[in-house]
Formats: sequence, structure tokens, C-alpha cells
Amino acid sequence: MGKSELAVTIAERCGGEIVSADAFQVYQGLDILTAKPSPDLQARVPHHLIGEIPLTQAFDVAQYLRLARERIAAIRSRGRIPIIVGGTGLYLRALTHGLAELPAADATLRAKFESQTSGELSQQLAALDPAGHAGIDLQNRRRVIRALEVCLLSGRPFSSFRDEWKETAIAASGVVLNRAREELYDRIHRRTEAMFAAGVIEEVRHTGPIGPTALQTLGWRQIGALLAGTMTHQDCVLEIQQATRRYAKRQLTWFRREPHLEFIDLTGDDIPPALIEALARRALATTG
Repeated sequence: MGKSELAVTIAERCGGEIVSADAFQVYQGLDILTAKPSPDLQARVPHHLIGEIPLTQAFDVAQYLRLARERIAAIRSRGRIPIIVGGTGLYLRALTHGLAELPAADATLRAKFESQTSGELSQQLAALDPAGHAGIDLQNRRRVIRALEVCLLSGRPFSSFRDEWKETAIAASGVVLNRAREELYDRIHRRTEAMFAAGVIEEVRHTGPIGPTALQTLGWRQIGALLAGTMTHQDCVLEIQQATRRYAKRQLTWFRREPHLEFIDLTGDDIPPALIEALARRALATTG
């Protein structure tokens, strides 16, 4: 049983509906690449913020927070329980902490940054905000550009807004299902291979226009290179596996900084029925 099936099973037991906290499953299309819950799982209980945003549309944490709050309120109004499921730490933190007031996007600045290399962007951020530079994912150009934009428009380090954010925490409770590194990596490798067997290359090949946010989807760049003939199939698979391992490591680092999240070790085991029942009771106990 994987995370998606577990979430559905818990929702069935407690009268819940699932609200996704995944930055890429929110997009329409790319079902295989983003590992969306299967149609059968989505038919068992209502799912929200999965496959709703056009691939061409830019999407950020502020938009996510607005939509997620709307869905959560609607679920509660029906007397049901919202269950938040997903691994995008920024989205989860926005739900539990809110967002600091940040300057709006500036098209001129963004166009300037987009013309620069990732190395140049990194150097600028290190100069403007050393603390922010040390804590940001430098492989995520979109996030680095946003940090630079905030620094220049506000006259303040981007990390100073994160400090404000930490002070607005509200009561929250959640769990992180974890496995030993070797087992986790083995599951990542097998899942990547299954994705290719399921037809992810053709899925990407036939995808139409795609916007700057969706372009960050894990595996999109590698499969694009494969289709362009600049990368072999084997190297494509290996690079996606490596990128996914790195992403999983960053997720765990992020979640370990969240005191309201309880880590549950599932190494060597499938998810036991007792845990499913305990999580369903926990969901019921935290409503209201």
C-alpha cells in the first residue's frame, strides 16, 4: 500500500476528503510523470487540487494557500474531514503558518533573471541574502529567482520574511511515513522504472504547451532530452532516479524541522492495519 492508497483508506474510515499538497499533481495532464492517484482511488473518495490547473499557468504557494483554504472550508461545511496529503513542504507550511506579506511579481525583473545562468543567480543571492542562499534549493531556478525578486523589491533579505513566517505558527498535527534510506531508494528506483513501463515518454511527447512552473516537474527535463536525442534511455532513467533521491532527501530535511510532524518508520513492512485505524482515529480527534 502506497501513500495515496493509505490516504484514501483513512478517508473512507473517517468520512474524509483529500486535499493534495503536491506542487505538480495540481496540474492537468502528466498523470504518469507526477504519479497522480489512480482514477480508481480518486473515485473512492473526493480529491481536491489534483489535475485542476492548466499546464500553461504559473502557480505559486499563495495561489495554493487560497485554493486549499477554500476547499478545506467547504469540506468542513459538509461535515466531513479534510485530509492533507502530499510532499511539497512549502505548501504544507503555508497551511500551518500562513504567509508573510511579500512583494508582487515583477515581470521586468523576472525577464532579466531568466536570461542569466543558474550560477549567476546563485552568486547574486549569496551577495544579497547569505542566509537565504544557504537554505534554498539552488537547483530550483524559479525559487531562486523569486528570492532575488523579493530582495530587490523589498530592500530586505528574502530569509527575513521566512523568520516572520516562523512566528505565525498555529496548532497542527501530521505524520511522515519514512523508511530506511536503502529501502526508500530501492522503491524510488522501482517506481521510476514502472513509470517508464507505463508510458511516460509518450505522455511527455504528446504534452502541449507548458508554463514555467510546470516545467519544474521532476523528470520533465530529462525526458525532453531523451526525446531530443541528447540523452540515452538508460541515462534518462538514472538521472531521474538520482534527482528523485535528492528530492526525497530534501523533503526529509524539511519535515524534520517541523515539530508538529511525527515520523513513523515503516522499514521492512507494509502499512499495518493497526496503523491505519490509529491514523483514522487521529483524523477524527483533530477535527473541529
